[in-house]
Amino acid sequence: MKYKNPVLPGFYPDPSVCRAGNDFYLVTSSFEYFPGVPIFHSKDLVNWKQIGHCLHRNSQVDLRKAECFSGIYAPTIRYHNGIFYMTTTNTSGIKNFIVTAKSPEGPWSDPIPVAQEGIDPSLFFDDDGNVFYTTACGGAFQSIIDIKTGKLLSEPKLIWKGTGGRFPEAPHLYKINEWYYLMLAEGGTGYEHMVTMARSKSPWGPFEPCCRNPVLSHRSTPNPIRATGHADIVYTGEHWFAVFLGVRTFGYDDTHNIGRETFLTPIFWAEDGFPVFGNNGQVFLEMETPLIVEEQNLQINQRDDFDNEKLPFYWNYLRNPDENLYSLKERRGFLRLIGSKDNLDDIASPAWLGRRQCHHNVNVLTCVEFQPENENEEAGLCVRKNEQHHYEIFITKRNGKISVALRKRIADLKVEVTSKPLPYKMQKRCVLAIDADINNYVFSYGTDEKNLNILGKGITRYLSSEVAGGFTGVYFAMYATGNGKPCKNPADFDWFEYKTK
Repeated sequence: MKYKNPVLPGFYPDPSVCRAGNDFYLVTSSFEYFPGVPIFHSKDLVNWKQIGHCLHRNSQVDLRKAECFSGIYAPTIRYHNGIFYMTTTNTSGIKNFIVTAKSPEGPWSDPIPVAQEGIDPSLFFDDDGNVFYTTACGGAFQSIIDIKTGKLLSEPKLIWKGTGGRFPEAPHLYKINEWYYLMLAEGGTGYEHMVTMARSKSPWGPFEPCCRNPVLSHRSTPNPIRATGHADIVYTGEHWFAVFLGVRTFGYDDTHNIGRETFLTPIFWAEDGFPVFGNNGQVFLEMETPLIVEEQNLQINQRDDFDNEKLPFYWNYLRNPDENLYSLKERRGFLRLIGSKDNLDDIASPAWLGRRQCHHNVNVLTCVEFQPENENEEAGLCVRKNEQHHYEIFITKRNGKISVALRKRIADLKVEVTSKPLPYKMQKRCVLAIDADINNYVFSYGTDEKNLNILGKGITRYLSSEVAGGFTGVYFAMYATGNGKPCKNPADFDWFEYKTK
């Protein structure tokens, strides 16, 4: 059967996958966003449903000072003897740690620190009871740990430096048919990204590299999937598959804005004892799977009316939230945001609730009721790459009148492009909209979603990773801020809609 890549579109990088019975579970990195490490469930490896987060309590993770280059890096998920284990790195906190759960939906435990240097930690449970902990630190370093306490039972040892590519990372150790296979990502998480493999009869090596390395790479090819790497493999009981990250670029200069995404490929074992990924190391937007899969839902039309006491899992806060700034109860059927002094430029946690942009062509709309009392107060809808690269359309006060305004922040340039007084009817209740494609974000406002007035636009490329840097993708978010002072009135959002076009 055929399926479409990516299987997780949008900012879902550094995937790791495990199998428990007939079920598969997948996690990805999350950087400065909270809750951290989203976890997904699937029966066929193609269709994934988010079931929660591994880091869902403020007590588990400190992201208060996490920038777009930091926070929660690549995770690994494993299942052993009825327990799920997730290990990752908080580069702005306690570094490497493990959390556990009896159910993948949670609750997940408090962190168990592991005092081993490096990033991208991985776990391997050997047949003799030893638990190996492998990290990337200029190569693959490995130790034996006590899985209950995180204590190192052996000194970390360099077991393989890779094939010579820069930034060897994402080590995973597997045992397959009496061989220990070690997989790395090399080349950096850009267009030189690749996956390499080696094997040994011992988990400590020496490791013999595959003569066909890299086993997966799209570097210097015309493939529309770029920067492929950082893989993990899983056995269904009959077939082998790999999940890995990649990006879909656009434009003459190959930029991407929605982030590193999760792709899937079958893998096959060659006579030399090493795997073949996809079609001789190439993976495409449409692939064949030997599994029976449900039809993929490639179009999304999701509307949140904020009628429930809990938000869907796809919503995120920016860093650890101040729960006093949010309410679904104070005004039933509305999301209430109370703007604080923190704004979109700060490395802080403003009143901000966002979801990933998962499609290049999408319309996003929200309906807000907000009565600003001063010109510093605003509430609206933003598209955010990081604290230095974002666009926003918002309700504020200008020259004593309630107005709608458009602002752009690109590196050290910050400009309010335009503002217009709102007609009386829209002063009480206003629809804000963003129409996105590979060229522009078009910002509009109106009385309802069918009667919109264009306020302006922002170029998509300026929110790309090639321009803005960082490891994340773009978010659409509702927000409120007093820009240095608390807002005197709350902003009430009646609904939020995300629909592909």
